[in-house]
Amino acid sequence: MSLFKSVFFRFFVVGLITLGFMYWGYTIITSSHLSTKPLPVYGPKAEDGTSHKIGGFSFINQEGKTVTENDYQGKILIADFFFVKCEGICPIMTDQMERVYSEYRNNDLVRFLSHTVKPEEDSVEVLSEYAAKHGAEAGKWNFLTGDKKQLYEMARKDYMVSISEGDGSPDDFVHTQFFALVDPDRRIRGYYDGTDSTEVSKLIEDLQLLIREYR
Repeated sequence: MSLFKSVFFRFFVVGLITLGFMYWGYTIITSSHLSTKPLPVYGPKAEDGTSHKIGGFSFINQEGKTVTENDYQGKILIADFFFVKCEGICPIMTDQMERVYSEYRNNDLVRFLSHTVKPEEDSVEVLSEYAAKHGAEAGKWNFLTGDKKQLYEMARKDYMVSISEGDGSPDDFVHTQFFALVDPDRRIRGYYDGTDSTEVSKLIEDLQLLIREYR
């Protein structure tokens, strides 16, 4: 190989390597930029243009303590609706919620709320046993019971995880598989199918974005 060809070949190889590193760097920067894009805000806007927000509430947790919205000021919430004797979607949902809880249980910004849709069955004692089964620490992951009408109104009008109509009467029933992600300003930032492990993995990722947004 002539000297000219040898030098040209070396420059060609170095050029390819340089271009490869430039493309790799561009990919990292681009993906990083995309990953920091703010999560959307869900729900209808009020007449004054403000975003939909989760309203006030008062329920009882698995320790028999009253829990209100004031206990969650400045917190990110992951909420769902279930009942203990459910043999369909609820066991899957609770296992998936436990998966998210295991990832974030030591993060003081994140809290979990599981509301029963059968308060007539799910007493404090029943919820306490169920919570213990899933390793839930009261305060960090609260299993809530209380007035059925308020629970159902929260599901339909506040978290908007159910499109069914009803008034929380004895014959009314809400059954939904969705998790709602709520920011510290009480706005809904995501919905996830709690029976789908892929969507729950997305929730785990989105939680990181929301934590960064509020740190």
